[in-house]
Amino acid sequence: MTVGVVAIQGDYAKHMEALHALGGEGKEVRVPEDLTGVDRVIIPGGESTTVGMLMQRFGLSEALKARVAAGMPIWGTCMGMILLAREVEGRPNQFTLGLLDVTVRRNAFGGQVHSFEDAVAVKGMQEPVMGVFIRAPILVGMGPDVEPLAEYGGFVVAARQGNVIGTSFHPELTDDYRMHEWFLGLR
Repeated sequence: MTVGVVAIQGDYAKHMEALHALGGEGKEVRVPEDLTGVDRVIIPGGESTTVGMLMQRFGLSEALKARVAAGMPIWGTCMGMILLAREVEGRPNQFTLGLLDVTVRRNAFGGQVHSFEDAVAVKGMQEPVMGVFIRAPILVGMGPDVEPLAEYGGFVVAARQGNVIGTSFHPELTDDYRMHEWFLGLR
């Protein structure tokens, strides 16, 4: 199985490390042609306005939408969840892929100086996973077909809608790769 990791900006290298640690094959994705042979995609953390603009410029946004509509699983962490969302609270003109029927609030726990790491109970996991929250978003609205997967501090920080998953935290920045393992097995 080949997992494409959007490698425009952000912590894509850490996702590649996690995939390799699990025996998976990662492929850097920047343009639509890079999706050839890819079975699923991860959009990593980074800066959502910059990456969104470049995804549009490179034609990657439309290619991803088409592949996800055809059933390909996609997972966004932090910035990736923002880009997957239907809308960003207070930023009506920010580009999103609109693949996850949610409204996100950016930087919900504060700025960079307020970053933290803590255990997060994720639905389907026997033990909590470690999550790194860096200027992390939260979900402030969800459509009826969206399933919350995790909450932290009373806020939804992970959700799934069919083949689309978003997490506000960064499991790739820890040595706990169970979220990646789960994503590799997603049907």
